[in-house]
Amino acid sequence: MHRKIAIRVDPDDDVLVALTDIEGSEEIEPNLITREFIPAKQKLAGRDFTDGEDITMYGVVVGSTKKSIRSGELISTENVTHKSSSYEGKNNEAAWELPDISKYSDKTFNGYHRSDGKVGTANHWIFVPLVFCESRNLDMLKAALKKTLGYSFDDPYTSFAQDLKKAYEEGSNEQNLRNITSNKFSKQKERVFKNIDGLKFLDHGLGCGGTREDAQTLCGLIAGYINHPNVAGATVLSLGCQNAQVSLLEEEIYSRAPQFDKPLLIFEQQKFASEREMLNSAIRETFIGMISANQINREPANLSNICLGVECGGSDGFSGISANPAIGKCADLIVGLEGSVILSEFPELCGVEQELCNRCIDKETASRFASLMKSYNARAEAHGSGFKDNPSPGNIKDGLITDAIKSAGAAKKGGTSPIVEVLDYPQPVTKKGLSLLCTPGGDVESTTAMAGSGANLMVFSTGLGTPTGNPITPTIKISTNSELAKKLPDLIDFDTGSIIRGESSIDELGRDLLDLLIETASGSYKPKAVILGQDDFLPWKRGVSL
Repeated sequence: MHRKIAIRVDPDDDVLVALTDIEGSEEIEPNLITREFIPAKQKLAGRDFTDGEDITMYGVVVGSTKKSIRSGELISTENVTHKSSSYEGKNNEAAWELPDISKYSDKTFNGYHRSDGKVGTANHWIFVPLVFCESRNLDMLKAALKKTLGYSFDDPYTSFAQDLKKAYEEGSNEQNLRNITSNKFSKQKERVFKNIDGLKFLDHGLGCGGTREDAQTLCGLIAGYINHPNVAGATVLSLGCQNAQVSLLEEEIYSRAPQFDKPLLIFEQQKFASEREMLNSAIRETFIGMISANQINREPANLSNICLGVECGGSDGFSGISANPAIGKCADLIVGLEGSVILSEFPELCGVEQELCNRCIDKETASRFASLMKSYNARAEAHGSGFKDNPSPGNIKDGLITDAIKSAGAAKKGGTSPIVEVLDYPQPVTKKGLSLLCTPGGDVESTTAMAGSGANLMVFSTGLGTPTGNPITPTIKISTNSELAKKLPDLIDFDTGSIIRGESSIDELGRDLLDLLIETASGSYKPKAVILGQDDFLPWKRGVSL
């Protein structure tokens, strides 16, 4: 089969994506010949443009020309600037066809069943400070417990450093040292608590010095983690005088879970006679709490208990035509199975707002989305920026030259199902189906938020390679292209490059991805981010410092 070298994502697009490097004078389609070298992932003009004309991709406006462009020429930041269409709430009904879910009608996953009816895909004990002043004490707990209880990761780096030290002490010169390699892994200790998957330490730099709103928001996020189905219990460190008070945290916990019954161990330093007394108490009570948390076992659960967070980062020009649509297909299957999906990163929904408004189940939900989008952008513009500034230098280098191009491809992760609710950060998911969650476009802030809102699995697409994961939610990394999967096999779990080559369909890989998610939810597949200990936790600070 002849491989296409460039495609229009939507038949009406006047911009095409290069699927491979294209030399000048190549015929792309009848009456469309390249006029210069077009690198893979970049865009080329599908017609002649005059100065100030709109350009379309994914069926929406994604930019405006800054000068005349001839058909077959490269589209770049030199000749195109960001532009998106206006939106005003729900003005049409979006059709959605339920996908074929017959393959999964009898499938289950083995998860941890909680008393509130939710099901975890992992079983962690978390440690979290209410204020950055307790970060050192958090480090003390980490040093005391992780290695002792068998939760230290296999470490090739310590043995490598030890080899270098030994060689230096034996008189090796610089050249000899550079010839030393080490692939040895230190042997991981056997876990004391077999049914507790990990001890997770959620350090951050907030809790005081900001606005009272910041403190409320932080406590809401932490409450989301404590109440998460992947969490068995929590050890919380407080100084006592900070804005993020214990009472505020408890209020946020019980507003989410009125019948909350997990072990919640709170240690407030200013109530203890010494730091040592507090830390000894924290270690003792945590150890005893883990004995109880260790009694739970994995048991079969319906796939409707999956809550999937979808993310992209280090995106490239293929993200919107390979990995993200495959994720979207998987998301539609989960919605069809009566599960939940979270689409976040509001700056990366710029340009597709009207489409998303029309997918909302009612006008009130659409209006809430439109309001949050407009207020967020206005707030950014008040600080001298805006959604238009979202693409990173890496995004631009790899073909995402406007925020609307990036956003139209990023939104594909959410599939095509109806939007059942719109959440502001850090609200929890309350409905089955697709939810929109207001977060920044930053990868870690977004994944941190989705876990806090209830995602018990996450998928993360990347075209450039991003070493990101989450402390409590298993995160599967998906490459947009096979070159990345080959280059960084230690980061990537799932490769969608075969879509670009025309060897696989989006539908096929979407179903393959769901199969991998089911294995992950059961604990039979361990994602690379989990193996590498990529436990990234970054709360979103929306206010100002006082």
